[in-house]
Amino acid sequence: MDLDKFVDSHGPQETAEAFELESSKLLDIAIDGSVMGKAGSMIGYTGDISFERKSSGGLKGMLKKKVSGEGGVMMRAEGNGHLYLADAGKEVQILELDADDEISVNGNDVLAFEESVTWDIKMMNSIAGTSSGGQFNVYLKGPGHIAITTHGNPLVVPTPVRTDPHATVAWSANVSPSANRDLNIKSFLGRTSGETFQLEFAERDGFVILQPYEEANPDQSGGGGESASTGQGVSVSDFL
Repeated sequence: MDLDKFVDSHGPQETAEAFELESSKLLDIAIDGSVMGKAGSMIGYTGDISFERKSSGGLKGMLKKKVSGEGGVMMRAEGNGHLYLADAGKEVQILELDADDEISVNGNDVLAFEESVTWDIKMMNSIAGTSSGGQFNVYLKGPGHIAITTHGNPLVVPTPVRTDPHATVAWSANVSPSANRDLNIKSFLGRTSGETFQLEFAERDGFVILQPYEEANPDQSGGGGESASTGQGVSVSDFL
């Protein structure tokens, strides 16, 4: 492929949508105002956009940050232009929440959402004793678009269901997991197996989003290229 064809075939596709996939792994957000995005996920932008670290509010949010490092997991991008986000080559899923829709997402799997979406970081007390690494989740309530990431194509399973914590990405707000320890699996597979602990979603009429990958040690550091100045007119906080 010659250079001109390469440039044309791989250029951004302009649409009227605020959230648009340039590929299955790359999110293009048309910003005219502000959006929230995962710290460290910005791979490029056009126009005039500035960034600011955000965490869930108040003393509770500060305590969560001290415990988990997740309190500064989000950044606020404000201005006018196009913001391009990606996260470690993971697949991007765009969901539209109505005003009465609410979903709980593993903090490591939230990529972006419109600022009209209400959000909070909460500790999952019922599963804090497991080794899932997902004990802090981001609760998102519409209206607005959100983007989450998965390793591979997700599977949405109705509840009741038991899941591997490392493969569990999100669940509907009308269900809540508890930790289940399977002693029979433990005796067969050994003490270090991730299958020793499961998340049990006992309520009916909900759903759980699973990925075909066990993310045993998700990166909660929130590091990335935005930790320093990225160019003229852009002031970016240290997200660590």
